[in-house]
Parts: sequence; C-alpha cells; structure tokens
Amino acid sequence: MNPVSGDPGPNTELEQAVELLVRQVGHWQPPRWSALTTDGNVSRADLVHKLVQEVANLAADAEGQPRRTVPRLDNDLALPDQLRVVAADLVAATPAPEALAWAAAEVTATRTAL
Repeated sequence: MNPVSGDPGPNTELEQAVELLVRQVGHWQPPRWSALTTDGNVSRADLVHKLVQEVANLAADAEGQPRRTVPRLDNDLALPDQLRVVAADLVAATPAPEALAWAAAEVTATRTAL
C-alpha cells in the first residue's frame, strides 16, 4: 500500500500476483510440473522457469547489471522459491512502475496458462 494514498502500488500488485501463483503451484509434485500448459506448448515447469528468467532480467536491467541465466534446477519444486527470490530482487531494485506492472501482468498470465 502507498502510505500516502492508501492505494496498492505496482510492487504490491507484483507481490500479490507472485503469492497467488505460489499458492497455486506450491504443493505440486513432479508429474504436475511436467504436464503441459493449457495451450499444450510447453511443460508447466518450463513456463514458470521462463517467467523466473524474465523477472530476473527486469531486475538486472533495473540494477544496471548484466543479465544472467537463472539456473534450471533438476527439482521443479524449487521454482516457486526461485520466483519469490527474483521478484523480491526486482522490487528491491526500485525499477520504473511500468516494469513492476508488466511483471505483475506476466505472473498473472502465467498463472492463467497453468
């Protein structure tokens, strides 16, 4: 919340979107992660990892740092934690509000596609 106006700010939207996605997938076991997304193009795990990489790229851009590849771990159960970490990095980097809003929209779109 914006302490002045009481309106939720973009980082609050991002944090809420991440929390909703993590609640949706946090209990998934490997078979659910390996299932295809609703459009049938990629596995759910690959889609979430792509999201993690995109958010990490935004954070690197906001920090003025080079983009780095987020490791694709063997255990898909780590993906919710990876998303939380890169989202927190993005918020801490204090990017433009548009970047935070875009990230929140991407998290929501990913959640819908799962």
